Amino acid sequence: MLKNLMDYNLGEEFDQVLLIKQAQLFHTKKGTTYLMFELADKSGSMRANLWDANEDDLAKYPTGNLVAVNGVIDEYQNRPQIKIFSIRPVTESDGYDLSTFVKKAPEASASMKEEINDYVFKILNPTWNRIVRYLLEKWSNKFYTYPAAKTNHHATQAGLAYHTLSMLRDADAISKNYPQVNQSLLFAGCILHDLGKVIEFTGPVATRYTMTGNLLGHLVIGDEEIVLAANELKIDIENEDVVLLRHMVISHHGLPEYGAAKRPALLEAELLHRIDDLDASIYEITKALQETKPGEFSSPIFAQDGRKFYRPKNSELGKIDKLN
Repeated sequence: MLKNLMDYNLGEEFDQVLLIKQAQLFHTKKGTTYLMFELADKSGSMRANLWDANEDDLAKYPTGNLVAVNGVIDEYQNRPQIKIFSIRPVTESDGYDLSTFVKKAPEASASMKEEINDYVFKILNPTWNRIVRYLLEKWSNKFYTYPAAKTNHHATQAGLAYHTLSMLRDADAISKNYPQVNQSLLFAGCILHDLGKVIEFTGPVATRYTMTGNLLGHLVIGDEEIVLAANELKIDIENEDVVLLRHMVISHHGLPEYGAAKRPALLEAELLHRIDDLDASIYEITKALQETKPGEFSSPIFAQDGRKFYRPKNSELGKIDKLN
């Protein structure tokens, strides 16, 4: 049985069909050009370079297509990388199903949808409840299939719903410990904070930013969706409840340098930001440790300031292989 990409060890040669998640043409200091790939299967992705490539090669290997690769697992700057020996495009006649190369969230979309709807019932404020219900229904197909990111945390099929549900579970536990937190507002914020990604991204396969996503970003898009929903539902957008919900979305990145339009100015907005950051960090660290052998340090994690994390030899501390 063929192994998955992430199952190969350093120095091990392989022949695999992989998905091109990204392909870009770069110039070296010496004036030569090369293609930098991000190649993937359902287990994960790795960088690979095709040297002495040109514009024709870029056209030959577009993002979202499959390629047959013969190579070896190498290492560059403490990160695993594919050294390509040979590569060719895979055609439809080869009989591969593109969807089988996309990593999926660890929970089924149907069960996540049911649990998220249970949280919607707990949003007792009628304005927030109506807007959340309207937008979940409007974007249901994309919300339960799209990733939560292009390359970082929850960058999987249905990752957006999984990230949202994970945050709701955290929010539920935390709000029970702090009765001063308005649970309805926090739940509504968790559900809508990243909803704009259904417009910001192209989809779960070879995810790219749309033109709107590049120019506006999901915070602005999400805020606009709330306004459009309120107008459609005949709710006054100057109503305080609408403004509070909009603030939850536009402030959830915390700081302007991280994309927030405003810093959190509500207790629930500050909590939403921290829960979002917590869930993303746990996911990224767990993913890195899953690719690390016990007794070794992970590759540097860009979103964690380039820090490396240790995976203990103690089996009780290292049971992360099946976690997400």
